[in-house]
Amino acid sequence: MIEVKNLVKRYGDHIAVDDLSFTVEKGQILGFLGPNGAGKSTTMNIITGYISATEGTVTVNGLDIFEEPEKVKQMIGYLPEFPPLYPELTVLEYLNFVADIKKVDRQSRSQMVKDIMETTKITDVKNRLIKHLSKGYKQRVGLAQAIMGYPELIILDEPTVGLDPKQIIEIRELIRELSNNHTVILSSHIMQEVSAVCDTILIIDKGKRVLQDKPENLSIHFGSKGGLKLVVRGDKDTVISELNKIEKITNLEESEALEEGTVSLTLYFREDDDIREEVFFSMSSIKMPILEMQSIRMSLEDIFIKVTQDDELHDINNSEITDEEEVVTDAGNL
Repeated sequence: MIEVKNLVKRYGDHIAVDDLSFTVEKGQILGFLGPNGAGKSTTMNIITGYISATEGTVTVNGLDIFEEPEKVKQMIGYLPEFPPLYPELTVLEYLNFVADIKKVDRQSRSQMVKDIMETTKITDVKNRLIKHLSKGYKQRVGLAQAIMGYPELIILDEPTVGLDPKQIIEIRELIRELSNNHTVILSSHIMQEVSAVCDTILIIDKGKRVLQDKPENLSIHFGSKGGLKLVVRGDKDTVISELNKIEKITNLEESEALEEGTVSLTLYFREDDDIREEVFFSMSSIKMPILEMQSIRMSLEDIFIKVTQDDELHDINNSEITDEEEVVTDAGNL
């Protein structure tokens, strides 16, 4: 669906995007992550055709954004971090205006606007001025303009920023629904949101790709340690002595027991190992019951911090990390 290949964007001596390559398959939701100044917004603006690239190519359905910009732009819907809204218009007036700009066929326009308002749940405010809407409703109107014309690719830059928890949940559900008919690129600083919504996660830093994989596979790249929180009823020395016989356990930490006569431990091991059965049979052999057993894994926050702050970490794809981005957004870019 989307192929970004060897993308470079320079501003004089400053490199905002540095030899960035990635692909997004049709129907996927790609989580696009990176610290402030990593190159995310610049990359998204290049994909939408708003700014040009210094080097490299971007193709959508095989069409080059730089060679056939008008055709490619018809395939893309974009919601910037600050939605391109006109506060003096009503919601309905604004969406009709967007439909006109996107050259939606007049015979199907009325029904499309109606359907999109229903999809984004803004029908009940269609006759209200946009300036009188809440932040959540404004964000929904911004999503509605991105969907207008039913583009194959939808790019969302921080779509839930500033929303309350209920509004965030509603927008996440809407993004999931969009993936049924659209490919989605989602940029967000909310790790929980990315983990909950995205099929694949791409992390960039200083203009370079440092990691791309499914959320459940990210930690494997670091040979990271898994953990197992354990509460056992029994004698501490006996429990620890028995657990030390399990060779896969690389470290064992004791914590304060919350209940008398129990032992609270955290066991560490390589994340691709699974020691739960061995732990179960080990405790069974000494007749000391397991009251709690909970797996712990390297979180997306941990991974993000590791790949964006570790100066010695090299790109998984043999790339080197360089400068930061110049953020470019345009409230008028539809």
